[in-house]
Amino acid sequence: MGKNLKKGDIFEVKTLVSHPMESGQRKDKDTGKMIPRLILNRLHVTYNGERVLNVKWDPGVSANPYTSFFVRADKSGPMTLIWTDDKGEKFEKTVQIEVSG
Repeated sequence: MGKNLKKGDIFEVKTLVSHPMESGQRKDKDTGKMIPRLILNRLHVTYNGERVLNVKWDPGVSANPYTSFFVRADKSGPMTLIWTDDKGEKFEKTVQIEVSG
């Protein structure tokens, strides 16, 4: 995380994930057919196995969505972020949080 965290500190988590985010409301210019919706519709975050964030997104979310939120440092351990899209494909990232004291 690039910061020396002490137990009880509140820290900001910033995420950016690459995904085209098709709303399902546009037509293909060549065929005239509707382009099927394909968005990231969930972000689930755990810290040391405990849920700290669970978000449901709708089609209004931009491509390559950026999210930030705050968490209280409890103890060292993994933070896992899982994004899920309309097809059920999961994009996962785990980072180690180091807490002293």
